[in-house]
Amino acid sequence: MSGPRGLDLERLRAYLGSPPLSATMFAGGRSNLTYAVTDGTQRWVLRRPPLGHVLPTAHDMTREHRVLDALSRAGFPAPRPVRLCTDRDVIGAPFYLMEHVDGTIYRDAAALEALGPEAMHRLVLSLVDTLAALHALEPGAIGLGDFGRPEGFNERQVRRWKKQLDASRSREVPGIEKLHARLAAEIPAGGPGAVVHGDYRLDNVLIGDRLQVSAVLDWEMSTLGDPLSDVALMLVYAGRPLLTQDGAPRTSLSVPGHPSLAELAAHYAERSGRDVSDLHWYVAFAAFKLAVILEGVHYRYVQGQTVGDGFDTVGAMVGPLVTQGHESLDGTLEGN
Repeated sequence: MSGPRGLDLERLRAYLGSPPLSATMFAGGRSNLTYAVTDGTQRWVLRRPPLGHVLPTAHDMTREHRVLDALSRAGFPAPRPVRLCTDRDVIGAPFYLMEHVDGTIYRDAAALEALGPEAMHRLVLSLVDTLAALHALEPGAIGLGDFGRPEGFNERQVRRWKKQLDASRSREVPGIEKLHARLAAEIPAGGPGAVVHGDYRLDNVLIGDRLQVSAVLDWEMSTLGDPLSDVALMLVYAGRPLLTQDGAPRTSLSVPGHPSLAELAAHYAERSGRDVSDLHWYVAFAAFKLAVILEGVHYRYVQGQTVGDGFDTVGAMVGPLVTQGHESLDGTLEGN
């Protein structure tokens, strides 16, 4: 096999009928594997599922390809897909190629601080504006009318992520069962459905030179559902640790100029026209969902099925998220 782990470049070259290829893996991914691929003239990005322990309904390359195609055609800032391959014999898993979009991914505290407070504030509000623009799209008008079922979305999500948790158990996680039970006891019906990203955060977007979102990445959990789920997850991610040079815990919320959670929610409400007056359940569920995702990553790590660095610390992030979920249900929305 040639190329980075999980990507056989000789087989890919033969499939594409291209000149010799080179590739590097993008840092930061904790789920689907993402590579920069070039033949020396053209550049693409390739996405494939993780190695091993792929849960049912997860990591569907065909769905990712479909939503990217629809959104890019509609003028939304999403990379344009150029090739879908469902033949596992090519590189060992389904994959797709998409256009390479220039931009910066901000996941480092020092890089964010270097922008200065005014630019930081503008960047984060651009993130919110882009989310509101996504939720304003009419699914049927862009060919995604059957991409999901908005009715009963929150109830299905609570069930789905409990199943994902049960399928990724390698240890006991104190409080996570109780958190699920509390979430399941009082599920909001939700308002009108929209295309939801499912993992919307600052380091899942490319930022252009004018500090505007040039492309939204990582659509593996996208569907039609309750848009407040995206808003809540964005708020939870604002309080998650960033990369730091000295290892000290920092969050994007702590960077000078970052809007408060209340300002983020209010800005989304203004741009979208949606009611965000009670996000406590949504924030609690977002914390639960992220805890389950990270527990799945931890499971793959202990099974030796991860690729790259930084997976040894993922397991420690689960407990604080469970605590945050309980606190949100108790009426605490930190950062307001």
